[in-house]
Amino acid sequence: MSATPNIGSKRKFSAMPEATFAWILVAPAVLFILVIIAWPLVETFRLSFTDANLGGETYVGFENYAELLDKQKFHDTIIRTFYWMGLSVALKLVLGLIGATLLNAAIPGKGLFRVLVMPPWVIPVAIGCIGWLWLYNGYFGIISGVAQRIGLIDGPIEFLAHKTSAFYSAVVTDVWVGTPMVTLFLLAAMQGVSRDLYEAAWVDGASRWYRFRRITIPQIMPVIVSMALLSAIWTFNSFEIIWILTQGGPRGGTTTLIIDTYKTAIGNYKFGEGAARAVVIVILLAIFSTAYMFILNKVNKKYGSK
Repeated sequence: MSATPNIGSKRKFSAMPEATFAWILVAPAVLFILVIIAWPLVETFRLSFTDANLGGETYVGFENYAELLDKQKFHDTIIRTFYWMGLSVALKLVLGLIGATLLNAAIPGKGLFRVLVMPPWVIPVAIGCIGWLWLYNGYFGIISGVAQRIGLIDGPIEFLAHKTSAFYSAVVTDVWVGTPMVTLFLLAAMQGVSRDLYEAAWVDGASRWYRFRRITIPQIMPVIVSMALLSAIWTFNSFEIIWILTQGGPRGGTTTLIIDTYKTAIGNYKFGEGAARAVVIVILLAIFSTAYMFILNKVNKKYGSK
């Protein structure tokens, strides 16, 4: 015996306005954004005008922001953060472009090489950083040990014990983590370039470098710019790598804005000052993202990206 369809309910369902039905569908997403993103952002902005701590809070106006503008240490932290971001992103793009070019070449076993690129990106960041901690150790780390064996250094080097070496060690670790993602995205973009362009250039006698410079790069330029933007935002907000390796030390040599904000708000329980730092981060990222989106639109118009 077949079930009789509920014609009345179907009529009610079909009679519902499309706008109402659309809002019902997006309501969970809107609620999620309001609770998880909008409310914490508004609360952070409110706290930035107070001296909130474990003992309570008092409205202080723009005092927190005025103190930040007067602190040379905070200015140095901003410069260090952008230098950390710029150096790391530049290395990721260069290495990712080289890796994608090699993986896109017609070489035996390239499928295996593509799989081997994945581990730094797939494994948890904490586990990878712990591995790098062992590598950087001056007494039982493999880097210092090999350097001593081949005669490059006379004694053990503690890479994370000095400001300069600790900073660049953190950069190397961040590049190791982020390069695989850039490589795979650029590889996918390269595979989307029409082979007819390469064949026509080859027939005309163009060299490999010429084809790479005049065909590959222009065709994947929108993807390069997009990856630069995404990688820059992720690197700017990178916390785990620096915190696990150095916790912002030694002597603040690896302290970025996100580390400084965490230490102020969570480490010292100065929630108001920490909130002001967080608002500065949001403003800087908003300006940076707006500039990058403007550049991306220019690139898309120039190279005809759809």
